[in-house]
Amino acid sequence: MNIVYLTHSLRSCWNHGNAHFLRGVLRELQAKGHQVRALEPARNWSLDNLLADAGEAGLRPFRAAYPELAPDIYEPDTDPAALVDGADLVIVHEWNEPALVAAIGRLRAAGGRFLLLFHDTHHRAVSAPDEMRAFDLSGFDGVLAFGETLSEVYRGWGWGGRVWTWHEAADTRLFHPPAVEVERDGVVWIGNWGDGERTEELERFLFRPVYAAGQSLDVYGVRYPDDARDLLAQYGARYHGWAPNAAAPGIFARHRATVHVPRRYYATILPGIPTIRVFEALACGIPLICAPWDDREGLFRPGDFLTAPDGDAVTRHLIALRDDPAMRDELVAAGLATIRARHTCAHRADELLAIVDHFHPSRATSRNMDVDGVSTSLDTSGGLRRTAA
Repeated sequence: MNIVYLTHSLRSCWNHGNAHFLRGVLRELQAKGHQVRALEPARNWSLDNLLADAGEAGLRPFRAAYPELAPDIYEPDTDPAALVDGADLVIVHEWNEPALVAAIGRLRAAGGRFLLLFHDTHHRAVSAPDEMRAFDLSGFDGVLAFGETLSEVYRGWGWGGRVWTWHEAADTRLFHPPAVEVERDGVVWIGNWGDGERTEELERFLFRPVYAAGQSLDVYGVRYPDDARDLLAQYGARYHGWAPNAAAPGIFARHRATVHVPRRYYATILPGIPTIRVFEALACGIPLICAPWDDREGLFRPGDFLTAPDGDAVTRHLIALRDDPAMRDELVAAGLATIRARHTCAHRADELLAIVDHFHPSRATSRNMDVDGVSTSLDTSGGLRRTAA
């Protein structure tokens, strides 16, 4: 099958977490024998910021970790028909320009012989719904949403059985425990400051508890304004700036624990959607402590990570993890088992192919694929349940 994915950027993961998942799942689709083309615009916000932050050297980790992935770069005036020429499956990410999204939808509606899916991996459907509803998706066959609560939003917009919950996952070809253990110390947090929507939560569940536990804290990420850096300094945290995603396994391997502090939208209006760092941290074998978050889809099992209702609980967990190697080992083993059983990019590639197969089982992997009006949705175990279109 010929697969075309239109992304904001494959090369840059600067404030672009979808690139983590996309790299892994496209590589898995390639390994399964499919032709895969990733397309990204010549100028894009994430890449511009990466180059401004790290220069051309910022691209080296991606090229070294993913030598089989080389996106096709297109100019703004490129004919959309040329972008999807020869494709059996086209997936368009929601960071693309609305005009391009609409143009590709028109190609499909005019008889384009490809399956067309829209991929939403953000909270804008609830935080900025007018922005998302500005997309003309009338020519699309369906939507891939990275959490069931986001799928529910699309169903409310009239998509019914044409939306599928397709979670992110860990690229376990890259994210895995170190081959040789080194001495671990302190706590690490890899995450972007963003727009300050979780400043209070970060102080309450990360900075203050780590300080109270008497442990060191290393912080990696971008978009930290001066007041954020001042807050880190107040708690003795070391701020390291941007880190390429390919470097994250090595960073995790040097630390004893990490903490998941969900963005406010994923803790309230869109509960049940973990950030990709949860999958990646567990895949790397680092004990994880989680601030309040409702795993309403049952993605994880009790014991995969520690939960903390407040900052004092985080402090107690950190002290226990420091002093109890057996506890650390149990957490690592449980988290790894769940990731390997359910949440790898290989699992997500299989789920995507199953969705495609249900559109037309006899020709899902051939050219000139038709859509037969049958849709599917994913259940929380990664299987499929069939629903009426």
